[in-house]
Amino acid sequence: MLKNINKISIIGGSGTGKTTLSNNLSNNLNIPVYHLDGINYFQNWESRDKAERDKIILKKIEEPQWIIDGTYNSTLGIRIQKADLIIYLDYSSFAQLKGIMTRFLKNKGKEKLEIPGCKEKMDKEFFLWTLSWRKRKRANIYEALQDVDKSKVLIFKNRRQLNKWYLNNFNQKIQLEEKDSK
Repeated sequence: MLKNINKISIIGGSGTGKTTLSNNLSNNLNIPVYHLDGINYFQNWESRDKAERDKIILKKIEEPQWIIDGTYNSTLGIRIQKADLIIYLDYSSFAQLKGIMTRFLKNKGKEKLEIPGCKEKMDKEFFLWTLSWRKRKRANIYEALQDVDKSKVLIFKNRRQLNKWYLNNFNQKIQLEEKDSK
């Protein structure tokens, strides 16, 4: 399944484990990983200009190998067209909320390795963003996937399905990094 895979796009809502999955795949496949949140945010969660961010992303997707995690609609279409494999973590809103809460409790106040200068945080805005993510984004993702060769799209509805696939491909479970944050 993973022969001749050089470009992987991992999409899904907050708390689905995109970063953990992309880091694990990067380690196993020896492919560089780019976290879109790491491109979008400067220190202290200050956002980069969207045009500048998209320009950086579009430059990254021209590289011969990459794993890119994040959804960011403005470049989603071209990223999934260029990808050899698209992994969509289509988890329930409850699973997403559980994911962000678990991550927050584990890493509260610690710097996120994929977003230098930004500490793990939880606020009402982010909680509500995550709660409404599926309702706002899911239809757009499925629409974007309509024109993609179905043989290069994997959709997982929960962590159990993802872990089973990962175990079958790498003969190991997804490793939860103890060093997720500083």
